[in-house]
Amino acid sequence: MRIAILGGTGKEGGGLALRWARSEEIVIGSRQQEKAERVSGELNAKLGADLIRGALNPVAAGEADLAVLTVPYESHIPTLSTVKDALQGKVLIDTTVPLDPGKPTRLRPGELSAAEEAQEFLGPGVRVAAAFETVSFTILNDLAQEVHGDVLVCSDHKDAMEQALRLVRLCGFRAIDAGALRNARVVEAMTPMLIHINKKYRVKHAGFRVSGLEGAAGV
Repeated sequence: MRIAILGGTGKEGGGLALRWARSEEIVIGSRQQEKAERVSGELNAKLGADLIRGALNPVAAGEADLAVLTVPYESHIPTLSTVKDALQGKVLIDTTVPLDPGKPTRLRPGELSAAEEAQEFLGPGVRVAAAFETVSFTILNDLAQEVHGDVLVCSDHKDAMEQALRLVRLCGFRAIDAGALRNARVVEAMTPMLIHINKKYRVKHAGFRVSGLEGAAGV
């Protein structure tokens, strides 16, 4: 599968690219071709192989079978506006959390999750799933580090849910079907809580684990 990581030159996008590159075809997107090529080269150096390509976001989205959005909330709709047409008929996994830039231990006010905003903006031709909001980029980028914890996935579309769950497992996390896209509002609210926990206990990759699922079918 060819996966476009839109805004993939950041730390989270780069970490996901590293985790997926040995089994999927990865293109990281950027607003700048030069930056996309530079960061893809840096990631390939970490992998010891030329497995990741760089491209402009619209080109990456157009080439992809599936896209993943890894941008700050300020760039959320602006980035989607450049790839809206290219994403039609495809699955988009949205990792965005609408953190308050002045106080990242709280969310911006709003009724919808970032993923719901993406679905509303892109329309019914794109199947949106929300995932990876509570995953630290630190653990993604350290390939020697064994990942831990659960990733909650929310979507209103069966195929988007299945694709997102598969990619979560490919990173090494336990993948949890957390229901409808509206539930992403709850998952996003966990992110500022984790930021507080990381600061309070002086760690870098606190996460969540759902208890009681040991031995459950499909987990």
